[in-house]
Amino acid sequence: MKKWYRYLAAGVLVLLTLCVAGCGGVSHKSPEKVTEELIQSYTDGKEKKVKECYNQADNTEADLQAEITATLKYFAAHNPKKVSVQDCEILSENDKYSYVYITYNLILEDDQEYPCVGTYMVGKQDKTYYIMAPSQITDDMKTQAATAYVQFMKTDAYKTYTKAYETFIKKNPGYEDKISEKAGV
Repeated sequence: MKKWYRYLAAGVLVLLTLCVAGCGGVSHKSPEKVTEELIQSYTDGKEKKVKECYNQADNTEADLQAEITATLKYFAAHNPKKVSVQDCEILSENDKYSYVYITYNLILEDDQEYPCVGTYMVGKQDKTYYIMAPSQITDDMKTQAATAYVQFMKTDAYKTYTKAYETFIKKNPGYEDKISEKAGV
């Protein structure tokens, strides 16, 4: 009889572990982590998780919803198997927000890697981080971001991305047109 209880307890423990691992939401622990989660959610086509990254799961602004829908279509047009984050770091920050860049490769069906780069304003609220909606980004923030981006373009991370992107496009002429067509852009 005692063995039965051990097996039941072990089974329940395994089941709880799987549920906790599989049911988790988005990590808001750092600007970089929420940015990586956003890209992973777009790659997976998980609109609900994308909205969680923006901290707008319940009530999404119309402009942001349009942006999310278009970006989900863009990612889906690539039909990626998975994403491989190359680099993700803060370009500039203050007490209320960080400006983050991310370089990543979409792993395509034929195992080619399509290089991508993105930058995001990440807000901070009560020790949690979220991607800021366009409506939350002020002109002042845009000016600061432009200055930081100019500096980013001089980094090895950006140069590596640029070289990889140019190599991909040379090997796959017309790829961007094909993706734009598929995404309806």
